[in-house]
Amino acid sequence: MNSPQQELHWWQRGVVYQIYPRSFDDTTGNGVGDLEGIIAQLDYLAGSDDALGVDAIWISPFYPSPMADFGYDVADYCDVAPLFGDLATFDRLVAEAHARELKIIIDWVPNHSSDQHRWFVESRSSRDNLKRDWYIWRDPALDGGPPNNWGSFFGGPAWTFDERTGQYYLHQFVPGQPELNWRNSTVREAMYDTLRFWLDRGVDGFRMDVIGLLMKDEELRDNPPNPDASPHLLANDLFGRLLSVHNMFLPENHERMREIRQVFDEYDERCAIGELWGPLDEWVKYYGAEGDELHLPFNFRWMDGMTWDSQQIRASVDTLEAALPDFAWPNYVLGNHDRARLATRFGGEAQARLAALLLLTLRGTPTLYYGDELGMPNVDIPPEKVQDPQGLNLGIERTRDVCRTPMQWDSGANAGFSPAGVETWLPLTADYATRNVAVQAADPTSVLNLYRRLLAYRRATPALYGGSYTPLDVEQQDCYVYLRATGEEKRLIALNFSAESRTLTIPAGGSGSVALSTYLDREGAVAGETLELRAYEGVIVEVESGEQGLGSRD
Repeated sequence: MNSPQQELHWWQRGVVYQIYPRSFDDTTGNGVGDLEGIIAQLDYLAGSDDALGVDAIWISPFYPSPMADFGYDVADYCDVAPLFGDLATFDRLVAEAHARELKIIIDWVPNHSSDQHRWFVESRSSRDNLKRDWYIWRDPALDGGPPNNWGSFFGGPAWTFDERTGQYYLHQFVPGQPELNWRNSTVREAMYDTLRFWLDRGVDGFRMDVIGLLMKDEELRDNPPNPDASPHLLANDLFGRLLSVHNMFLPENHERMREIRQVFDEYDERCAIGELWGPLDEWVKYYGAEGDELHLPFNFRWMDGMTWDSQQIRASVDTLEAALPDFAWPNYVLGNHDRARLATRFGGEAQARLAALLLLTLRGTPTLYYGDELGMPNVDIPPEKVQDPQGLNLGIERTRDVCRTPMQWDSGANAGFSPAGVETWLPLTADYATRNVAVQAADPTSVLNLYRRLLAYRRATPALYGGSYTPLDVEQQDCYVYLRATGEEKRLIALNFSAESRTLTIPAGGSGSVALSTYLDREGAVAGETLELRAYEGVIVEVESGEQGLGSRD
């Protein structure tokens, strides 16, 4: 599918960059990043000649919170935690970002609040409180235990007993995250007003947390056992032992998605992004039958169980492209705050470079995760420093702290993230003195400069940000080749997933030139049908206009 350039919205043309605010830049000297730190680093991201060159930043939660799940337990949906700043700082962040033509996306956590949110405090106060039905309360089972067998993502049952009122409340994460009752229309209107609060302040979009969990089975029936559950699950991993039949992806979710989209449509050019998992046939429904639900259901298919294999990657792209309705826009995510760093997941820096080229040349919207542009790996977190509730409850090998460590700005103390003498909230990588922005900015072949060049090239090339996608068959099964095109402009992308060099024979070979290699040391003409690739090398080839060559399907 080829969308004309003039019809593309900013969230289709652009590249999104996720910032975990605790870990981006600490300007207060407490070891934790803050909104002022994001403002201080905006020129790194956009608006200057040597900027990274992204188009939007997604900021993970900065709301008031007891931090039971590091901000995903929201105590006030319409304010900023003092740890990160205040509303005036946020307003200035929006203004400074917009002055650099940088869009602002923030998190919205609609499934659950903090147990310290005033709504839950009232709900918990008595069975006849007016907000009792704002959350999901139920009597104990006949044996006095939880109302059903549902488990928490973070271990243990998804229910906590409240001694004062003699009922259980539902939480599919930590007990400090009680779940809102989305069957209550008053709750829905209150939550939609929290969206409007930030949209009125100039926010350009929301990434909506666990959006597929909003509606639960009205009868709260037990979930069936998962016959494929790993025998190695911990005893308290009740969630992993069950199939999420009655607590996730219910058909009623789509009515809620349409209502949410209507709030977005009250404003110009705002983007609704949803965190979703599940099989492709369910996932794709969240665009809406008429394109009236999410603009972008996040596509995590490369992060959950995907082998770093050329044919698997191609199959996932081709299958996605075939499943999308004509109005739907694809998107790809390779890293975020919940998964291992891509450099660790895919085996090292060379593979991380290949992943960058793949992510930034496919059709659709890419989302980058802070620090991946430096090739940052996972950081080994000592057991005594583990903070993530998933790691604390399900074993330190499950901690997400490994991918949330501080951004590395320079070779000085604390990598320039925090002042000298301050203990950062999580440790830095062992190689931060050489793996940081300052060092890599000065190295013309660094990972950072690869991202800079890729982003600049993508922004200037309609075939990449808005053109069609055509996969090409080659004999080498460990290579992935495709053509991006719009009008006369054609770009051939060739990716070698092998640790050995490969010689590709491109169908309908002709003339062109290498515009960019993942090693940043190669440019020049390509003639005939043969293309040489080194180990883990990817290239962009500019196919000469009018030529029936290098992958042309005209």
